[in-house]
Amino acid sequence: MAPPPINNASPAMVVISVLIVVPSIIFIWLARRKIFTPSVRRIKGIDAIDEAVGRSVEMGRPIFMSTGLTGISPLLLAVMGIMGHVARAAARFRQQFFVPQNDVQVMVLIEEHLREIYRDAGRPELFRPETVQYLSDSQFSYASGYMGMVHREKAGSCFLFGYFAAESLILAEAGKQAGAMQVAGTVDYLQIPFFITTTDYTLIGEEVYAAGAYLSDDPVQKGSIAGQDTAKAVILALLLTGIVWATAGTIKARLENLETTQIKAYDVPFAQLLHPPSRENGSGR
Repeated sequence: MAPPPINNASPAMVVISVLIVVPSIIFIWLARRKIFTPSVRRIKGIDAIDEAVGRSVEMGRPIFMSTGLTGISPLLLAVMGIMGHVARAAARFRQQFFVPQNDVQVMVLIEEHLREIYRDAGRPELFRPETVQYLSDSQFSYASGYMGMVHREKAGSCFLFGYFAAESLILAEAGKQAGAMQVAGTVDYLQIPFFITTTDYTLIGEEVYAAGAYLSDDPVQKGSIAGQDTAKAVILALLLTGIVWATAGTIKARLENLETTQIKAYDVPFAQLLHPPSRENGSGR
């Protein structure tokens, strides 16, 4: 049964919206002013990233990283946090770091980001703009160009972080054929199976955001993660409340010898609190 029509937001929905949005704002504000900085647990994927960089250094082969089809978005900021960590290691050990791109706007941001990292590391001369090369805005043309670069340069490690689509398997297979150690991470659940089968370690879903916040040590990202976790706790509490309330209503109906089929959707008071009956017909059913 479809939800009852809603003419205006109910007071309960307004309160829930505040409880979901406000925590992120508060935690970001506290973190930026260094009043309270949320901690992010180090996950195993971060160890895999360091291991892949170390392997590339030992082999004397370049490092590759692809952001896939990621546009300018919060996901890109998380990926750039991971990229910064890898770039600092590449500058420290004087390893080539290639980040081929398929989006011109993203390419400009990444090029400046890497230039700043190399400058802060005291080795600005090691940064080469041609390593942030634009390949194509077509996903399969980009994948073909990436595959050619990985094979020609004999990549020692490959990192695939961001948003990916049907080209994900092509990108991952390129590194596998080149004998590179690969670490991947994406929020797209459709591509996770391909990364799991072709890479050495895969960060699943929000682990990408956690890794970006941990490696960048950005207070805004850490505050955002803490706020999102608080919002999830609110949503989980609402789900559990609804389940318990609906179950209690069913048990009560059985005790009163009523058929459970007589209990219609949104008869539960908790549901009516969130979705009040329409003002036009006075009923939500």
